Amino acid sequence: MKTLDTLDWISISAYFVILLGIAYWVIRKRRNNTEDYFLAGRNVGWFVVGASIFASNIGSEHVVGLAGSGAGDKLPMLIYEIHAWIVLALGWIFLPFYARAGVYTMPEFLEKRFDPRLRWILSIFSLVAYVLTKISVTIYAGGVVVSALLGIDFWTGALATVVLTGVYTVLGGMRAVVYTEAVQTVVLIIGAAALTYIGLDAVGGWSSMKETVGPEYFNMWRSASDPDFPWPSLLIASTITGIWYWCTDQYIVQRALTAKNIKEGRRGTIFGALLKLLPVFLFLIPGVIALTLKMRGELHYDSPDEAFPTLMANLLPSGLRGLVAAGLLAALMSSLASVFNSCSTLFTVDIYKKLKPDAPEEKLVRTGQIATVITVICGILWIPVMSGISGVLYEYLQSVQSYIAPPIAAVFLLGIFSKRINAQGAFVTMVFGFVVGAVRIFLELIKDRFDPSSIWFYLGDMNFLTFASWFFLICIILMIAVSYSTAAPSEAQIANLTISTISEEEKAKNQSSYNYKDILLSIFVLIVVAFVMIYFNGK
Repeated sequence: MKTLDTLDWISISAYFVILLGIAYWVIRKRRNNTEDYFLAGRNVGWFVVGASIFASNIGSEHVVGLAGSGAGDKLPMLIYEIHAWIVLALGWIFLPFYARAGVYTMPEFLEKRFDPRLRWILSIFSLVAYVLTKISVTIYAGGVVVSALLGIDFWTGALATVVLTGVYTVLGGMRAVVYTEAVQTVVLIIGAAALTYIGLDAVGGWSSMKETVGPEYFNMWRSASDPDFPWPSLLIASTITGIWYWCTDQYIVQRALTAKNIKEGRRGTIFGALLKLLPVFLFLIPGVIALTLKMRGELHYDSPDEAFPTLMANLLPSGLRGLVAAGLLAALMSSLASVFNSCSTLFTVDIYKKLKPDAPEEKLVRTGQIATVITVICGILWIPVMSGISGVLYEYLQSVQSYIAPPIAAVFLLGIFSKRINAQGAFVTMVFGFVVGAVRIFLELIKDRFDPSSIWFYLGDMNFLTFASWFFLICIILMIAVSYSTAAPSEAQIANLTISTISEEEKAKNQSSYNYKDILLSIFVLIVVAFVMIYFNGK
């Protein structure tokens, strides 16, 4: 595999100089208050909001893992990449409720809609989940990228990137994160688009590639009896995970909350949805290109997760190879910066401020910085743990998220769409959901110790998509049953926070925040999603 040369290093160095220049500029402008540190002063425009949403989502684990899915006969995982329509749901449905509530975090919204118990349980669970999944997986994937591209030690490269990202996140807060992510988005899209174009040329075009791997390889819709990706479970489970991730997770929603107003926030989500259409063509297809070249004996890699960096190192010319490497590093850094800032926001606003309600603004910002440092340290400690992950990284990530998403998605959905759902129903569902999710992960790890005919083996071995689908249904039933068997919520808990209790004034304000262009662009996104779903049917 080719290593980076002088021109490549010049490209990478130029990228980092620009990135650090932006970070320095932002840090100098930063005001020492919580709104600026955690939500960039709520003064960000739609372009930066959309680019930040996209960059937060497309981490190096995403690039590496999605290309690995393309190279490893996991094309049904593509459905997670056509969730642009769910990004639209964030802007059109959920964001107005969050804005009306005036919240910084998602646990804070649950406290306003239900009670403080929901805030505590979601805060603590989210912090643990971020460290165990988002941070650790991102660092592992970053290590794969760094070792494959730069020819340096796995831990050295990953450690350096984590520390560098942590420095500007600690010093600049959310403003530094969103503005650097806007630059990283541009670099990543240009680099990946170049690789896709050159890769398709190298395999002789789309039809030649399709002929080599076989048209059936492009089928994302397997039969309902498929052991790995039964299509009904795939459709349901991916939608549940998508609603949780795009519409209720602090990691993504915090970007939309930085907007100047509802109009800018909604347009940011529409722009983010348009960008979300790109990964299919920029990351998954290069994985199929790598597989095609491997089948022809023109490329070699050991694991599907190595497909993207290996393809990049062998196909791209000097200089451009460095630009794409910078793009991959950008993806790693943007994801880490996002989760670092989200963790510090959750800890400071939902835990520390609740315990110390009279703490001054400067103290809260300092606490957020300390929380970020601790998160960085936790991420570093997880590097050796995550280096032991086997299989396709993207599938691993989606399976873990499938056990986290159902109870949270159920609580937010019914909490907004039904005024009768109360705090007791939401609390019981959350506790039940987190216990069941933890038990499922534990059983999956030790299932081989059980008798194959036992219920424990069945629960641990059940397809993760099927499990998530039934899990979500049980959460919905449980929440409705508990809510209707206990007292209805008070008017204060539901005023302007559910569909049926929005005042006429708020409805008018919401209607004035969009125009026909927003509607047409949203319809365009839905048409492209439908096209991709129909096209990738293996025919």
